[in-house]
Amino acid sequence: MPLTPLLKISQLQVSFLREGNWNKAVDGINLEIYKGKTIGLVGESGSGKSVSSLAIMRLLDAKNSKFSADEILLHGRSLTALTEKEMQSVRGKQIAMIFQEPMTSLNPVFRCGFQVAEAILAHEHMSKKQVYERVLALFRQVKLPRPEAIWRAYPHELSGGQKQRVMIAMAIACKPDLLIADEPTTALDVTVQKEILWLLKQLQKETGMGMIFITHDLAVIAELADSVAVMHHGKVVESGPVDQVMQNPQHPYTKGLLACRPPLHVRLKRLPVVKEFLNDQWPGGSSQIIRELQVTEVIRKEQHKQLYAQKPMLRIEKLSTWYPLRKGIFGRVYDHVKAVDEVSFDVYPGETLGLVGESGCGKTTLGRSMLRLHEPTSGKVYYEDIEVTKLNHAGLRALRQKMQIVFQDPYSSLNPRLTIGSAIAEPMLVHRLQTNEHKRREKVCELLEQVGLEAAHYGRYPHEFSGGQRQRICIARALAVSPQLIICDESVSALDVSVQAQVLNLLNDLKRTFGFTYIFISHDLSVVRFMSDRVLVMQNGRMEELAEADNLFQNPQSAYTKKLISAIPGRKSEASGFVL
Repeated sequence: MPLTPLLKISQLQVSFLREGNWNKAVDGINLEIYKGKTIGLVGESGSGKSVSSLAIMRLLDAKNSKFSADEILLHGRSLTALTEKEMQSVRGKQIAMIFQEPMTSLNPVFRCGFQVAEAILAHEHMSKKQVYERVLALFRQVKLPRPEAIWRAYPHELSGGQKQRVMIAMAIACKPDLLIADEPTTALDVTVQKEILWLLKQLQKETGMGMIFITHDLAVIAELADSVAVMHHGKVVESGPVDQVMQNPQHPYTKGLLACRPPLHVRLKRLPVVKEFLNDQWPGGSSQIIRELQVTEVIRKEQHKQLYAQKPMLRIEKLSTWYPLRKGIFGRVYDHVKAVDEVSFDVYPGETLGLVGESGCGKTTLGRSMLRLHEPTSGKVYYEDIEVTKLNHAGLRALRQKMQIVFQDPYSSLNPRLTIGSAIAEPMLVHRLQTNEHKRREKVCELLEQVGLEAAHYGRYPHEFSGGQRQRICIARALAVSPQLIICDESVSALDVSVQAQVLNLLNDLKRTFGFTYIFISHDLSVVRFMSDRVLVMQNGRMEELAEADNLFQNPQSAYTKKLISAIPGRKSEASGFVL
């Protein structure tokens, strides 16, 4: 007797109204999700995967969108036939969803614990004490530190990874029959990601819930899913058991998604991109890619011999940044958070130094302390023999022309009221570069083309661009003052693997053209290995290990580094490299 699907979707179509025309975002997809099983929904931004999940939940804006389906059945019950009030009893209890962006999903004016409690009370009758204990248990379950403090905290007081774990706790609070997880681990470091994936598997075993796991990362799907559906331009272009699709992909788009993830077993000059597979540029698959793009160990050693024979550009000596913990009505300091604790290292001209560690390890604080965006508590920073930590405001402002930073979230880094042309030109005005507005405009147009955008984009606003395009705009803005050192703080962590590959290739191309030096901060170790000459591993504010990138990954010395490397998704099957 055939199994009955927990959720069955037939011929789902979704369109959005744009400039008077209906544009199809999802074009006739069919899916079946079974109890206790996980289907991975994979594709780039705009492929229709998140829109499909919102249609299932009936959360699309009726004014600007329309959807239809032959059927959407949950336990054999038609969701399309339910009233909005009936759907409210389904959402959260029978179907729950972990949204992609936790900061916009959590209410900024309510404490995190209250928001999770509210989700429980919407479906269950419990006392305040029972709800409080249930929420704390959920916080422990998703590995949040100090659950009582997280209950009292507002969303802005938590890291991106912590906010995402609060969202996961909220989604699993009522033990739903079906969980839709929309990019739930994108903001998490590899060890927490591994724990969350394990947690979701355990919950699935305990409750028998079905799961739709939406991601752009096939390596994560290899760890978690039973089957996979690959979406491109609103259609499912390939589907099947996860092992079959991963080991023997048939569609060029699937092959491209697999190949554009930085491999762990070989170092490449640049990453292949999806467009090249759609244009059939790699008919020989992985063997052709390795033959044409591999950087051999001999070449690597020669490059490093020249690199490290130079005088360091940047010297960090016992740098510490501590934050006081206060209590009482007079704000008495009773302890400190040692975000960075006596860290020392050098950075050489033309080097890319990777900076890795879990959320809260101090890597972002270290990057900002070097630029004195956070004032260090003690220690010294030297840039070409200039002691940065002793500079006054005017001296520091002049030096920042040479030292720039690209932040994690490109949307919050750009003023939504400024055109991107004005945003890129702004640093030139601050540092009095280019003599007039005409020359500044010419320079901005040149920069836009250098980062893969068009001069015609000058007058557009940030909201008119995709995440990957906004990150390119932020890179162009950093380049506007012709810096020598650029700190990339999680600058590709929120991007699709395909867009990520394009941005990483761009950063390396710019480095070769202009001789930039990078400090590349990331929780994604495969990306760090691809980009870096050396890697510095941080834990609890201190330097755990510093080594040449390939040596560190092949022969890690500390137990903590070994733990990070073992947690990289897809490592066992090399799904994150090339199985084409």
